[in-house]
Amino acid sequence: MKKIISIAALAMSTGITDAVNAQTYKADQNPYTLVYEGAIKENIKDKVNIHPVSYKINDITIAANVYTPPNYDTAKKYPAVVVAHPNGGVKEQVAGLFAQRLAEQGYITIAADAAYQGASSGKPRNVDKPQNRVADIQGMADFITQYKGVDKDRLGVLGICGGGGYTIKAVQTDKRFKAAATLSMFNSGMVRRNGFMHSQFATIQDRLKQASDARALEAAGGEVKYIGGGVAATDEQIAAMPFEMYREGAIYYERTHAHPNSGAYPNSGGAYTVSSLIDLMAWDATDQIELINQPLLMMAGDKADSYYMTADAFNRAVNAKNKELFLIKGAAHIETYWKPEFVSQELNKLLEFYKANL
Repeated sequence: MKKIISIAALAMSTGITDAVNAQTYKADQNPYTLVYEGAIKENIKDKVNIHPVSYKINDITIAANVYTPPNYDTAKKYPAVVVAHPNGGVKEQVAGLFAQRLAEQGYITIAADAAYQGASSGKPRNVDKPQNRVADIQGMADFITQYKGVDKDRLGVLGICGGGGYTIKAVQTDKRFKAAATLSMFNSGMVRRNGFMHSQFATIQDRLKQASDARALEAAGGEVKYIGGGVAATDEQIAAMPFEMYREGAIYYERTHAHPNSGAYPNSGGAYTVSSLIDLMAWDATDQIELINQPLLMMAGDKADSYYMTADAFNRAVNAKNKELFLIKGAAHIETYWKPEFVSQELNKLLEFYKANL
């Protein structure tokens, strides 16, 4: 009989006890379905307020949340920050946490669900093409720079995980962004092509063939094939995952900070279409990175097994102004999303960075 590994044993063996023991946040316990510590539950005069909004990018309806600062006055001018969520994430998770915390300090912020993902429209669901994700970031900029009270000349961006890689690409050419920051940056193209920690070089051509076949099937009206997602991972499946980031991610996205299916569209889950690999595997966040001339802050946990992606991008960003690499001591990748002592350090650094550059 196959031995089942309990989460308690998993935590002891992999060092993710804190993730396992983290408070669980339930979307249905918050009127805005936010799943992070200290999330807004109601709009109160003179406090940070949340404003669900929607807008179009081409024919896709984007669902977003705008956060306004305490004592918000439309007659005044405020700096603004666009927040791009991780791969597989939604605006109600870590992107919302940072959007709210920055709003508390006087910024107007926006966090939006990527096209084809979360509560945004688009079919087939969970298409994950780099050009869409970059357009999402630019679309948030389009919307928020027209929002009452926003000083369009003081626009910043924060990209988290996969959103960080797409942020690196967006700011290369979109100079509306006066300051760019990333947290636990994930270079989606590099990983989808080479595998995490370059573990799948041998199967690149096989996976491209699978992606091509999946696209052909879609074009013929057949089934849409997916990678990942579906049923939540069991304890045993989590224990068998080869990388800490993925083990912690399964717990964060599926248990402690899950955002379940709701309404017309399925939300957080991590699945993406196999056919998306045609675009992902030919893309890299660091291509043309020398075009970045804005101030750049890159943050990552010094224990994160994904750190090599931040280090690579930081070293290649040779023309970034006043660039800074900030390492969070003792933090792994997913821990930077929610663990209070790490979030506090990250917010302090972001506030220092945006104050100096916006």
